[in-house]
Amino acid sequence: MTRKQYPKEFKEQVIQEARECGNIAQVARRHEVHVNMLYRWIQQSKHKSWQDAPEDAKKVSAYVPSPKEFVQLESENDRLKQLLGEKDLEIAILRDLIKKKNPGYLTKLK
Repeated sequence: MTRKQYPKEFKEQVIQEARECGNIAQVARRHEVHVNMLYRWIQQSKHKSWQDAPEDAKKVSAYVPSPKEFVQLESENDRLKQLLGEKDLEIAILRDLIKKKNPGYLTKLK
């Protein structure tokens, strides 16, 4: 059995149709191409576009908040720290009350 070579334009047309339609098996049957081959073409097209992209497009940049956002994040962080401190204090007070009422009850919780 010999392999059939498909032209690049045909592959791109079938890939585009598969992406638009969403049903890859139906597109493969319509063009008399095996489903696995169509999946392989789609994967190769994804990788090829990544390789052809310029290097600066591949770089992942870190998010830097604006000064206004930074101040807002700092104030929110301070508020959350304060709430966490209050909750820790409440827990410590409740543990002390339990220890005073029942001395042997919570010896393992520290």
